[in-house]
Amino acid sequence: MSFAIWALIIGVLLITMALSGTSLQRLPVSTAMLYLLAGFGIGPAGWALLSPDPLIHSVILERTTELAVLISLFAVGLKLGLPLSDKGWRVTARLAVVSMSITVMLIAAIGMLGLGLSLGAAVLLGAILAPTDPVLASDVQVVEAGDRDRLRFSLSGEGGLNDGAAFPFVMLGLGLLGLHDLGTGGWRWLAVDVLWAIAGGLLIGGALGALIGRLVVYLRSHHKESVGFDEFLTLGLISLAYGLAVLSYASGFLAVFAAGLALQRVNETPGRIANPTPLETGLQRRQADEALATHTAYAGAYMTQAVKGFNEQLERIAEVAVVLVVGAMLSYTYLPASAVWFVPLVFLVVRPVSVWLGLVGAPVSRDQHILISWFGIRGIGSIYYLMYAINHGLPRRAAEEITALTLTVVAVSIVLHGISVTPLMSRYTRRTAKRQRSRKHD
Repeated sequence: MSFAIWALIIGVLLITMALSGTSLQRLPVSTAMLYLLAGFGIGPAGWALLSPDPLIHSVILERTTELAVLISLFAVGLKLGLPLSDKGWRVTARLAVVSMSITVMLIAAIGMLGLGLSLGAAVLLGAILAPTDPVLASDVQVVEAGDRDRLRFSLSGEGGLNDGAAFPFVMLGLGLLGLHDLGTGGWRWLAVDVLWAIAGGLLIGGALGALIGRLVVYLRSHHKESVGFDEFLTLGLISLAYGLAVLSYASGFLAVFAAGLALQRVNETPGRIANPTPLETGLQRRQADEALATHTAYAGAYMTQAVKGFNEQLERIAEVAVVLVVGAMLSYTYLPASAVWFVPLVFLVVRPVSVWLGLVGAPVSRDQHILISWFGIRGIGSIYYLMYAINHGLPRRAAEEITALTLTVVAVSIVLHGISVTPLMSRYTRRTAKRQRSRKHD
């Protein structure tokens, strides 16, 4: 296909989304659903303009999905503004660690007993499907750093943490298949792939985000230097955190998430403007931006907002590209009728059970508990881990089975959650507002 035809297709799609974006927010339809449908239409089942065979093009698919997840993890980190001492983080951690681990075990058991998979393949399937997706979950995420809603914060934090926390289980599955060294008695897996990967990733990313963020704010507010190029700061910090973490055998995903979280914390204690005159003298836009960027009280806030805005645009572009490819890949998979039962089981049994067990005694309301159980959105993180496993020597038969299951679950998740997110979240928002008004009257 010529570049001109590709330009035409992408141009029509992007302009259509730009013109209809506001209307779509009021309808039970998500943008990801439309990208999925468009991808299926230009794939082998439709116009055959895109042919991303997952078993042939797994390397480029791994890199593409990896980049999309990294951008989204950084964006999630920038949005989570609750202090680390807040109890909301406890719920998030329990979802990302306890509930996710239970999900892996439940899916592994189902894979062995119901699908006839080997132990290694079953664990790998569980690890691929366990993480919730930070890319496709924007409608249930926090919008601003000050958002303290427990439902949105928990789902946002879970998506940010468990994409990295799932990696040890992926390596465990590959190790059980003989494709990764687990060490005698699993010592290497526990010490390196679990303990160091998680702790090291969070430490490296947090340190880099805080250091670079404070350095930029210092240079801007005290020396009027390093102004502008916030796009370079975004891409540079993502790349630096990821590269250093991976070279250190730590989790690159957790490092990028922690870097975004730490960068946002640079703006935790803004001061007041001592003299607002420079901001009110009719400066041109560029001069006004520079005045804010170098102001002692607002340098941190301006940097965070600029980085966040650019990163959100990147996230949307990445969503378009990856979901289009996922839609096209559906033509290469076939889920046998004997395995169709697996898909509803993941959404209606595995997710609710894992959330219920993970949040026993947690301070969440009944509405929040139900919605957290439902919005276990699967997506691009699962596709990345699938491609990672294929590129690390996953046997063809197991690859075909796991690919069919993964793509089907992701596609169904995009459709079901896309249809339900607008009415469910609108209802939740109304009920939350009503309860808050009742408390004020009391």
